Amino acid sequence: MALDPLVRDLAGETRRLREDGPLTRIELLGVPAWTVTHHAEARRLLTDPRLVKDIEHWTLWRTGEVTREWPLIGMIDSGRSMFTVDGAEHRRLRTKTAQAVTPRRLADLRPVVARITDELLDDVAERGADGAVVDLKSAFALPLPMRVVSVLMGVDPELHPRLHELYGAFFSMLTPQDERLAVMDELDVLFRDMVRARTAEPADDLTSALILADEGGAPLTEDEVVGNLKAMVAAGHETTIGLVLNAVRALLTHPEQLRLVLDGQVAWETVIEETLRWDTPTTHLLMRFATEDVEVGDPDAGGGTVPAGDGVVVSYRAVGRDPAQHGPDADRFDVTRPTPIRHMTFGHGPHICPGAALSRLEAALALPALFDRFPGLRLAVPPEEITNLPVLTQNDLRSFPVLLAGGR
Repeated sequence: MALDPLVRDLAGETRRLREDGPLTRIELLGVPAWTVTHHAEARRLLTDPRLVKDIEHWTLWRTGEVTREWPLIGMIDSGRSMFTVDGAEHRRLRTKTAQAVTPRRLADLRPVVARITDELLDDVAERGADGAVVDLKSAFALPLPMRVVSVLMGVDPELHPRLHELYGAFFSMLTPQDERLAVMDELDVLFRDMVRARTAEPADDLTSALILADEGGAPLTEDEVVGNLKAMVAAGHETTIGLVLNAVRALLTHPEQLRLVLDGQVAWETVIEETLRWDTPTTHLLMRFATEDVEVGDPDAGGGTVPAGDGVVVSYRAVGRDPAQHGPDADRFDVTRPTPIRHMTFGHGPHICPGAALSRLEAALALPALFDRFPGLRLAVPPEEITNLPVLTQNDLRSFPVLLAGGR
């Protein structure tokens, strides 16, 4: 089946992918690939060394059938970073990042996230005065992670508007490819300038820490620091936007569950994990390549073989709705699930998302603060009118109009 680049029916597409079996043949803007849609098979494949990130193992790339003109190429071949290499080199690059993203650095961010949250909620209150409709995405969910990740990495606040524009254009399927390639070049220049500035004058931020990390192999090159930063800003920014908005949407459309949370009967941590499972910020993760034939699942139950040289996508939204893992009611949002919510929304294995802890931290502070400030928060439009942007890989909403009834 062809994945819809305009994302006009995400729920229906997710259901069809899952029902097709654990391994499904898909088309990504005219390019054939495979996707894994069941939890057990995805968990196994994410640790299978026969599936690698190196694009040189992709037959369609080697033969020239896929080129830099393909709109999704920047999500696969984004420059050298821990997101695009495997094995010993991946461990080296990831170790350097782990040295930089320390528990102490995250702990130091807690008051920063709380302060930014309060400032943004002040702005939300001002925008929503006298019953005015507020777009919770543009006023709150979008600027929060960008401001936080900018503090973490030392990004100049004056760059925030431009970074929003650049990443928006990069992910949108409506952006012409020549413009997307120009966006990628501009991001390279912005982050390279930042790395060079921190190389000359280090500060107490992640960029400087990556440059200065000196344990676990050779220091990172300038290209490697730039690649890591570009990918981490994109992943950390987009993931948190989706997590916050999807949690709010789930709670507002399930008022009985929202009441359990506000009454203290269900923890916010549970809300976050159920949201990550049920309405994943990332819909499809591109891409890994088979270095040899790889068997996936039972052939009699929709499984099959990924031939050597083919590309494999993990469809995280379908994986999160897998009844074999989450029960027959996997399609239902339920913060009272009797079993632990064991999902893989942030990945699994060596390439598990390094920003997962930060995204959870932001949501854990932002969500209770939002509902404490505006306990009467409600949607300003019917739920079906909240639609997705044309972003193939992210569960990215166009807007999120709300009313602040009952807020102080």
